[in-house]
Amino acid sequence: MLESQPFPSLEAPMKEFRDKVAVITGGASGLGLAMAKRFAAEGMKLVLADIEEDALRRVEQEFRKAKVPVIGIWTDVSRAQDIERLAEKALATFGGVHVLCNNAGVAPGGAVWENTLADWEWVLGVNVWGVIHGIRTFLPIMLRQDTEGHVINTASVAGLLSVPNMGSYCVSKHAVVTLTECLYHDLQQREAKVGVSLLCPAYVPTAIADSERNRPAMLRNAPRNKTPEEISREEALRHAVSSGRISADDVALMVFDAMQANRFYVLPHPKIKGAIQTRMEDILLERQPTDTSRPS
Repeated sequence: MLESQPFPSLEAPMKEFRDKVAVITGGASGLGLAMAKRFAAEGMKLVLADIEEDALRRVEQEFRKAKVPVIGIWTDVSRAQDIERLAEKALATFGGVHVLCNNAGVAPGGAVWENTLADWEWVLGVNVWGVIHGIRTFLPIMLRQDTEGHVINTASVAGLLSVPNMGSYCVSKHAVVTLTECLYHDLQQREAKVGVSLLCPAYVPTAIADSERNRPAMLRNAPRNKTPEEISREEALRHAVSSGRISADDVALMVFDAMQANRFYVLPHPKIKGAIQTRMEDILLERQPTDTSRPS
């Protein structure tokens, strides 16, 4: 397995965080909420976006009780108009945006030919278009401000690997990886004051395995009895997610450290690097793809 290599010491775009504004999609639970708490501890103001109304209001109230400047905006990140409204609310309330976390995500499973059109529209709408809308809406604002800023896009190790029964999710996260790498190059070419980090976690105990709860009614599949294989896969995924040894709070700390260090790749689970290396070697050696989901 490749060892972590020292990265060049670059000047971090962001040095001051107090009173800066962070916009976080998927901010009412999981990694989004953990990042919000970490940023709040640094004195930042929060703009939380989520599609889960009850959780959003509860979290918003908790932050207000803690005297954290916050607004919670119900947002469907797959819709451009919702992200545009989110930006308008952020600017009207706090006057600027300095950190953007494109974090909202969903994770349907199944073989690629079994995923319905609704499955594909849902996962690509949230996981890919949500990031695209976030970048297209907020980056011009951040660049016009001409102040220090940072973008964190939440992908997954599924954006660096290709595994069975997660095709639509892997497709969406691979898109986020290359989108974020291209964004980095675009900003570097323009000598922008905005830094970029790509977050690629493995299993973290969050509610991602139960993201079906937030699927819009118009994209729900017709009710049917699941096969024993499907039930077994879902149970295995829930167990894997819930048994993750690195918490959402741990990941949030790593994200903040990456912002301070101006580090692009954030891989909270270093043991997964062996699987990533195997996939890269498969490509370079032109051999058949290895199933990296199986124990080696």
